[in-house]
Amino acid sequence: MPIDRRGFLGRTAATGAGVALTGAVGAVPAVAAAPGESGGGRGHGRTKRYAFTVMGTTDLHGNVFNWDYFTDAEFDDKAHNDVGLAKISTLVRRVREEKGRRNTLLIDAGDTIQGTQLAYYYARVEPITKAHGPVHPMALAMNAMGYDAAALGNHEFNYGIPVLRKFERQCRFPLLGANALDARTMRPAFRPYVIKRMRTPHGRDVRVAVLGLTNPGIAIWDKANVQGKMVFPGLEEQAAKWVPRLRSMGADVVIVSAHSGTSGTSSYGDALPYVENAAALVAERVPGIDAILVGHAHVEIPEYRVVNRETGRAVVLSEPLKWGQRLTLFDFDLVWERGGWHVESVSSKVLNANTVEEDRSITRLVRGQHKKVVAYVNERIGSSTAAMSAAEAPYKDTPVIDFINHVQAETVRAALAGTAYAGLPVLSQASCFSRTAAVPAGEVSVRQVAGLYPFENTLEARLLTGAQLREYLEFSARYYVRTPAGGPVDPAKLTNAEGTPDYNYDVVSGLSYEIDVAKAPGSRVGKVVFEGKPLDDAAQFVLAVNNYRASGGGNFPHVARARQLWAHPEEIRNTIIAWVRAQRVIDVARFSSVDWKLTRDGVPVF
Repeated sequence: MPIDRRGFLGRTAATGAGVALTGAVGAVPAVAAAPGESGGGRGHGRTKRYAFTVMGTTDLHGNVFNWDYFTDAEFDDKAHNDVGLAKISTLVRRVREEKGRRNTLLIDAGDTIQGTQLAYYYARVEPITKAHGPVHPMALAMNAMGYDAAALGNHEFNYGIPVLRKFERQCRFPLLGANALDARTMRPAFRPYVIKRMRTPHGRDVRVAVLGLTNPGIAIWDKANVQGKMVFPGLEEQAAKWVPRLRSMGADVVIVSAHSGTSGTSSYGDALPYVENAAALVAERVPGIDAILVGHAHVEIPEYRVVNRETGRAVVLSEPLKWGQRLTLFDFDLVWERGGWHVESVSSKVLNANTVEEDRSITRLVRGQHKKVVAYVNERIGSSTAAMSAAEAPYKDTPVIDFINHVQAETVRAALAGTAYAGLPVLSQASCFSRTAAVPAGEVSVRQVAGLYPFENTLEARLLTGAQLREYLEFSARYYVRTPAGGPVDPAKLTNAEGTPDYNYDVVSGLSYEIDVAKAPGSRVGKVVFEGKPLDDAAQFVLAVNNYRASGGGNFPHVARARQLWAHPEEIRNTIIAWVRAQRVIDVARFSSVDWKLTRDGVPVF
């Protein structure tokens, strides 16, 4: 891809400007102010003051409507949250009416174009990359809402760089990623930042810089799409590089939009030298930042203050809940002192999308695409001899996980036929990605099969020994909370030890084994048997494994360094859908068996 003279890959600003995209917010001209008049409706005597609000979303994951494409019904959860940009748009309109359009900005912290069947359809079924292809529904909605900038999330790279670049061209706002670098030139492959000029009643604009930072884990999670093309250094080091530049360019306010959580932890262990959830570390260690819009972690943080260790000033962080369930508001109060604007105070809060109706201007805009996707996901593709549910899959061997593993193992065996590895036994790993996933008895639709595998993972085959598989299982078993023998077991309190998500607990089919949850992590897995005999540590096996795990996601031992025997670019979800279309019948008796179980001191838990 050509490099322009400013060192950035891809398209430049529509205005032809350089690195900084600058422009006044709103179309209202500056008005001469009386002494002491303040912008944003907050006056304080004769001192020149100005107040403005930055609204933020994150982890929208392809949600425009308050709709669940996997259940084919309005979205709902136990807390009765609502989702989607249409709801967020109503909140945004109300904030703009209250504050004045020119006194607001709207930004996002990433993970925009993956997550729903609406997003999937326009990446794979009717892709936006086709000649004269459609405009992505997320671009349509976000353009109409008047977003000012959006940081890149790691899931932006799931469908490959061409899809992301086409989405970028369709957006009327910049996609920011200061630490998404061209692998050859080591220069930013996307715009690092944008500077917006806020017109005040005092004739002195406020220059607001938004720096975008994405997640270093992209190098692992989407290795197949980015290796040799882009690299992703740490957030802290790139913030330390860019924030002083922004200040030297005259930024009065610096906001970071970071697709990175606050915990300071990483799911990839020592596979990378960078912290995955680094937002709080950036706030603490990089001076000159006023606020950080946090993403990636899928948690709600109305306001979190971190004191910068160099300046002693508090940096305000906020993370709105995923999928458009919340809208963050950062309220800034500035004062004119010593010939410039200075931030006097910052506060943040979140607004709940379930308090408003959908914005009909947004739903009308995307309604045709929504209806097309609803028809697609309800297409009947086969039938099942029995109902399968994932409700108990995190702690019991269930047919629904056996089904995923059956299709994966069968696909890998066919791919390796005629190769030097054709004679090796094929095992398979799978996780419970959604506890609400289910396949009914009788007719089965695309959405019901797709619901088993909501992520964009692809399938690989890796070569492992019996000893390595034993360690793999032991690592996976850390997922369970240590539970002494004798007392009752509450399934709701048994899993997700130390915050381990369901998708980082792997079931391996083709073996039988027990997990003793009364024992300490690291010594739980026992009675590992293959074809009726104790597992031979020296034996070789092929493991059908998703690319997230094979690339180091979850930091499971051995698999990332194991020899790759085969890889397929098709999503596993599509592989399963194609299998059902071809077979027509899901015969549950063919693959369902109880091969692993939880025990306490040798006594089965269930």
